[in-house]
Amino acid sequence: MSYTPNLLLKNVKPVGGEFDGSDIVDIRITGGEIAEIGNDLNPQENEQEHDAEGAYLSGGWMDMHVHLREPGYEHKETIETGCAAAAFGGFTEVACMPNTNPAIDTRDVVEFIKKKAEDLPVEVHPIGCVSKERKGKSIAEMGDMKGGGAVAFSDDGDPVYNAQLMRVALEYSSMLEMPIINHEENLKLSRPGHMHEGKASARLGIDGTPGIAEEVMIARDILLAEFTGGHIHVAHISTAKAVDLVRQAKADGINVTTEVCPHHFDLTDEEIERRDFDTNVKMHPPLRSQEDVDAMIEGLADGTIDAICTDHAPHAIQEKEVEFIYAPNGIIGLETAWSVSVRQLLDSGVLELGELLTKVVEKPREILNLEIPKIEEGAKANLTLFNVDEQWTFDKEKVHSKSANSPYLGDQMKGRAEAIYNKERFVVNEI
Repeated sequence: MSYTPNLLLKNVKPVGGEFDGSDIVDIRITGGEIAEIGNDLNPQENEQEHDAEGAYLSGGWMDMHVHLREPGYEHKETIETGCAAAAFGGFTEVACMPNTNPAIDTRDVVEFIKKKAEDLPVEVHPIGCVSKERKGKSIAEMGDMKGGGAVAFSDDGDPVYNAQLMRVALEYSSMLEMPIINHEENLKLSRPGHMHEGKASARLGIDGTPGIAEEVMIARDILLAEFTGGHIHVAHISTAKAVDLVRQAKADGINVTTEVCPHHFDLTDEEIERRDFDTNVKMHPPLRSQEDVDAMIEGLADGTIDAICTDHAPHAIQEKEVEFIYAPNGIIGLETAWSVSVRQLLDSGVLELGELLTKVVEKPREILNLEIPKIEEGAKANLTLFNVDEQWTFDKEKVHSKSANSPYLGDQMKGRAEAIYNKERFVVNEI
């Protein structure tokens, strides 16, 4: 990483705005802003030059659902290491979930996180708690946290289980114009499940979590959003019926949005047996059936699913190297999200390149009411340089997270982020 207020990017193919990826241009960045877009631009004094050799350039990618673990769980991840993983994955901005210790339930914790990240190339947007200490009993200081820089509210890791509390939260959501992001899970139906309830769980003899545990809560929250006028955002959607519920709610004009993780449109519950109970395929929501995976892809294609996120959830090696039923849920995902998306969505023809980029550039920021980066003269330079065809292996040397709990470790990948530029910092990813 280098502090680079002045940069000349040579031979890039911009995608976004007036550009469709077919033109090769040079882009001059001066003082952190796009100063000039043209051809055959020459470097000026005190200007770093980088030849992109025909790589694509888009607005900086955003992951609206990550766990940076700090404060309180720095043995899993820190803000610095999580942002390093984000930069390698092509993300210039992330929104971090509040299941930390202390939880992000007051303005001072929001400001602590913002302060810790201010000198990093990746912008960190804290998500505040819905309830105090994430205990689901009383509403947190939502307005004050917004003043400190929170962009949304969630008790993620646990659902907002109390319907009256969710009603109040959504009423605040309407007043503050900020989304409530809920981990959709009916605990009475889901526990003590360790994987998706289906043929695979029955065959393996493992307690399963049925899809209806997710769907019942989504249905409740859609109705509450309709009643209050608040904005409900469904976190890490994973079942076919859940997608149908969101699709119908959108058709009815209810203020609901949703996101999906790459592992939920790529892997199924069959991976648990195939990988001999590898705990790196244990997450929550769990990997579902092929029917559910197909529904995620269909939802992305028709616009029901707004955004792609990772739910990046680091765990230390000693926490994951236990029997399957005792392992914590979650995997890292920042470094591999683009490659999985290229394989499953772009190469398959489900989405065009511009459509895929919308899911990681525009939609997350629209949901969180953040500025969308543009590729035009005079705009703040917030950019991701990437390709869609480079072959590379995701080995341990490519893991920038403090943890390495990934089902993709050792896999051959296609397409990667080559560099990011944000906050006057230029990060080139070496592999």
